[in-house]
Amino acid sequence: MSENKFTTPTEIIELPSQGLVYPESSPLSSGKIEMKYMTAREEDILTNQNYISKGIVLDELVKSLIISDIDYEDLIIGDKNAILVAARILGYGKDYKFNWGGEEYNIDLTSIKDKPLNTTLFKKGVNEFSFTLPATNIDITFKLLTGKEEKKINAELEGLKKINKNSSAELSTRLKYIITSINGDRDTKSIREFVDNIFLARDSRALREYIKEVQPDVDLTFFPDGSNEKVSIPIGLNFFWPDAWYSTPS
Repeated sequence: MSENKFTTPTEIIELPSQGLVYPESSPLSSGKIEMKYMTAREEDILTNQNYISKGIVLDELVKSLIISDIDYEDLIIGDKNAILVAARILGYGKDYKFNWGGEEYNIDLTSIKDKPLNTTLFKKGVNEFSFTLPATNIDITFKLLTGKEEKKINAELEGLKKINKNSSAELSTRLKYIITSINGDRDTKSIREFVDNIFLARDSRALREYIKEVQPDVDLTFFPDGSNEKVSIPIGLNFFWPDAWYSTPS
């Protein structure tokens, strides 16, 4: 009797960053990764209450779908967003229905495009960019955050809340990880003191706006009916439950 062999189909996913921010020694520098289609095993991950309670269920799902030999935590946030959309398409197809403002919408996920990328701002293999703060004329460099840095930020914020439950230092903490030098000074202590005591609000806002321009990502926005302004497509756990067959326990 012949033995049946089954293989899960895969797709090549192009990253919004085009791989430009990753070291040339990294497989991510190719700007592409290989992902497999979702199976019943991944549906088990989606219903894993331990993952859900820890807030890591979508990360665990995506990691299980990636075939390429990469460290998932090395991905910058914009590339992770693109992979998340690809995972949804490979799992449940391109149609995503959701409610917004009391109205039901249906988005074709394959129509989602990458944000335009100004490649002249990138030095291949280097995750660092220059910016002059407009109010103080201070020269800084900054990086795009990866999953590893996001974990460090979350851990620091949790520690601050243990000290002071009313702590709301997310913005300043994030800036301390984003900024890599100030007028050539790369000392971590100097950067933290700058953010806490010298960084003007107008300069902070200008930097954050510039980072939005530089950041590779997918355009997860749409125009609601009758509106001239885009709003964010709501993405949560229901992103992976197009059929309301599952609900988390109350």
